[in-house]
Amino acid sequence: MDGDKNRKDGQAKNKQCPYQKCNASQTTTNQPTNQTPSPQSPESYAEGSQPSSPSPDFGQHVLPCSDMSPQPGPTLRDHRHSLSGLGTANGAMSATSPVNAVVKASSTGTLSSAPPPFHAHNSKRENKLPTTVGDCVSNFPFSCSGPLVNNFVRSGSCSANAGKTANGGFDADLFASGHIFFPQSSPLLAASTPQNQAVYNWQATKTSVKERLTYLYNTDTMTDIQFKVGKPPAHQIISAHKFILSIGSAVFDALFNGRLATSDSIIEIPDVEPAAFSALLRFLYTDDVQIGPETVMTTLYTAKKYAVPALERACVEFLKRNLSSDNAFMLLTQARLFDEPQLAALCLETIDKNTSEALAADGFTDIDLDTLCVVLERDTLGIRECKLFSAVCRWAEAECLRQNLIPPTSENQRRVLSKALRLIRFPLMTVEEFAMGSAQSGILEDREVVELFLYFTVNPKPSISFLDVPRCCLTGKEQVVSRFCQIESRWGYSGTSDRIRFMVNRRIYVVGFGLYGSIHGPTEYSVNIQIIHMDSTKVMGSNDPTFQCDGTTSTFRVMFKEPVEILPNTSYIACATLKGPDSYYGSKGLRKVTHESVSSGKVTFQFTYAAGNNNGTSVEDGQIPEIIFYT
Repeated sequence: MDGDKNRKDGQAKNKQCPYQKCNASQTTTNQPTNQTPSPQSPESYAEGSQPSSPSPDFGQHVLPCSDMSPQPGPTLRDHRHSLSGLGTANGAMSATSPVNAVVKASSTGTLSSAPPPFHAHNSKRENKLPTTVGDCVSNFPFSCSGPLVNNFVRSGSCSANAGKTANGGFDADLFASGHIFFPQSSPLLAASTPQNQAVYNWQATKTSVKERLTYLYNTDTMTDIQFKVGKPPAHQIISAHKFILSIGSAVFDALFNGRLATSDSIIEIPDVEPAAFSALLRFLYTDDVQIGPETVMTTLYTAKKYAVPALERACVEFLKRNLSSDNAFMLLTQARLFDEPQLAALCLETIDKNTSEALAADGFTDIDLDTLCVVLERDTLGIRECKLFSAVCRWAEAECLRQNLIPPTSENQRRVLSKALRLIRFPLMTVEEFAMGSAQSGILEDREVVELFLYFTVNPKPSISFLDVPRCCLTGKEQVVSRFCQIESRWGYSGTSDRIRFMVNRRIYVVGFGLYGSIHGPTEYSVNIQIIHMDSTKVMGSNDPTFQCDGTTSTFRVMFKEPVEILPNTSYIACATLKGPDSYYGSKGLRKVTHESVSSGKVTFQFTYAAGNNNGTSVEDGQIPEIIFYT
């Protein structure tokens, strides 16, 4: 053949093998150069120069050169095979175009023309040409830190995905023989290789599937889809692999492989944060969960959007571990939005146990009306109703500003509260609390204020449009501490209060007392019960109920309207003023009682004498034998 003849002539005359410049307008030119730098000096290979040794002959495998191709003979080339032709979308060889000059550099960019050629050099065999790809690559003199053989392809292709077969797989025969390196000073390396580009034979150092997929996640190797994530100007371009995403998410599977699969090479996702999308990809590639307080909610949204339940659960578990009274309302809103009932229940339980702290947090005023109603409907809030009303008024002011109802007058506050106003239990307030607060707020109508004053002052109680069910059923198990070891008979009442001083070692919520009943058979007592803060003499809780006794030595429950928070290592006075016949009483009282339960642990009570007129009740004997509480 003419090509063989040319090569033999070149060897005899110690000339270069001819190369053809490839472009769209020049198809059959054969122009050998006359410059012959020393083969021992790779640095002397200037752009456009040729080695003194003939070109190696290894069939269809040729040395990579973006603008030169070997000439087996004077064969006409189609213009589609020139460097100006376009390759496939991912940079792999096209079935109809053996020369593909589209280089995948971080999934973008095109290789510039005229990079320097590469030359085979063997210090041991100066004039002996390699006959295989393995011989060629083993004798190649250059080394560098950039990409290796994945820029070396069949038929002169110069793609970053070079070495792939037409279906996207690697040609094992091409890579099995040795390493091929770019010269360190090559402009081809700088133009087409990102810093995170893969190096040749990276697979050999990865001993597990997870390590290999982690490597793919951290580089742009073999990526075939891009996402534009976030809203401009903060959006980011993120590359990925369709196959890996499809096996991890049914949504991605439908997007790429479904009946209505997209053909777009860049998919826009404006409603997802880039950091959250990266966390999703990391999980799909490596099973690693990388979330923090700032990204957990956006990651949870992204996991739900793309149907990755394992990542959803990881986000929910993270939120559970970091749930506190400060963020309970914020997380409750998100849990309801994302339909996470388990997380919502935990948020509500936290609000029940730390109602005052949760209502004081900034996140409370940001919740929506429906979430506010869910909270106000609960019987388990550990707060006095007057304080709850004050917190609701703060929420109403913030809502007025959000709805541009300025100024936030009482009329506007009533308007935004709407159905939530009926969920505030005004009858649970004392008449003093109602008169000093709610009645003067302007939120209630005059008719409602009169109706509630009548409820506080007359008997029988008139029907009202507000709930009067006590908020005293805290979550968990009700517990009772008893301070007497024996029961005696005949304890009289003359309008004086029975009082006992107590202190606990941890925070509890007192919901009522257990009192002794009549020694004369079934009787009804009217009673006033109170808990008084010892140092400030402030009444922490009170109620004026009646109770029926059956004439036995049993104790009878008398409950507060709402739980009374008892702080640790603080002195309080339990007070009960009964009106009725003589009753039983306790004796052989204990100064220190430790109550223990499986669910809540130990609570230690210390009882001491309450100075003043206490109707004779003391640590040793008297009334108020039991305190009913929740932890």
